[in-house]
Amino acid sequence: MAKIEMKTPLVEMDGDEMTRVIWKMIKDTLILPYVDLKTEYYDLGLENREKTKDQVTIDSAEATKKYGVAVKCATITPNADRVKEYNLTQMWKSPNGTIRAILDGTVFRTPIVVKGITPYIPTWKKPITIARHAYGDVYKNTEMVVAEGSKAELVVTDKDGNETRQLIHEFKGTDGIIQGLHNLDKSIASFARACFNFALDKKQDIWFASKDTISKKYDHRFKDIFNEIFDNEYKDKFAEAGITYFYTLIDDAVARVIRSDGGYIWACKNYDGDVMSDMVATAFGSLAMMTSVLVSPDGIYEYEAAHGTVQRHYYKYLKGETTSTNSVATLFAWSGALRKRGQLDELPELVDYADKLEQATIATIEDGVMTGDLAALSTLENKTKVDTETFLLEINKRLAQLMQ
Repeated sequence: MAKIEMKTPLVEMDGDEMTRVIWKMIKDTLILPYVDLKTEYYDLGLENREKTKDQVTIDSAEATKKYGVAVKCATITPNADRVKEYNLTQMWKSPNGTIRAILDGTVFRTPIVVKGITPYIPTWKKPITIARHAYGDVYKNTEMVVAEGSKAELVVTDKDGNETRQLIHEFKGTDGIIQGLHNLDKSIASFARACFNFALDKKQDIWFASKDTISKKYDHRFKDIFNEIFDNEYKDKFAEAGITYFYTLIDDAVARVIRSDGGYIWACKNYDGDVMSDMVATAFGSLAMMTSVLVSPDGIYEYEAAHGTVQRHYYKYLKGETTSTNSVATLFAWSGALRKRGQLDELPELVDYADKLEQATIATIEDGVMTGDLAALSTLENKTKVDTETFLLEINKRLAQLMQ
């Protein structure tokens, strides 16, 4: 069979540990035999981020702006232990945070639903998509350790040099900590429009939740911008599509989500979206069964796995031990990116291949062939736990049949 030709490259962002191993397996087993793959490659492994002083992360994001579609492997965000382990000169920031800030996008994460994996919440019948704002807040914060006896103030200097000050806290009798967060009206507006457009595209209701009763300036700004844009630009479109938008407090949203049957989009601020997407993914079955795409207001797409680098399995792999690592989220990052590349370049063969790659993956699991994490969850009567590589080979058997 002739390989499917590509017109424009994908931006390929390699990653760390076990997901880096799986990344190569997926390409070798499931992509390169079928697609004449064109990528502009960036190594976002922690060693190369250290070597380039994290310039490689910035370069990969700028390349994504140029080519319009990227696919990213999971990467390490180092903590103090990782600084020692990798002999780093500093605790480099999250690559995802850097890329999201440059692209000013919104992250949409949706569970991959398969037969035999029953959600932990019995009422959930349809996927819940988390729309996560991907700029600012704690991911672009400034923080300090404060000595006892200090006074911390919030100071804003306007363009004419005039200062406005507000007391944060006077630290009497104890040391403490402070943190400075920011966001931008422009980014919040882009987030709102991305969410409303996504809802119209999916024909699903959308909720937005924050804590404006406590954060009367910061969170309230999000609420006001969402309401203003909805009323001025989307109210009639939503009515025509038969879908709704409403705002509620984040704690009320959590209660509503647990009681719901799914099938809607839940828009969250950056940190809330980080936490809630993991909760939703796990409650549907597995964090490794979650699609994730960053969409910028300029129509730029970056597909990634929503989970980490599977460190525990990587250490087993280094010892030569067999692993049974779930590669589905990474697979769907590749299929999502290739599908979008095919759509933008008007290559129906590439779109069809991406669809069939996902069909083959789901069919493999529903046939009872799966990795250890899914085998522990599946209610299928006849199921077989397989290792990391065998799972991909089993997918390829089904993919080959679909591609004939």
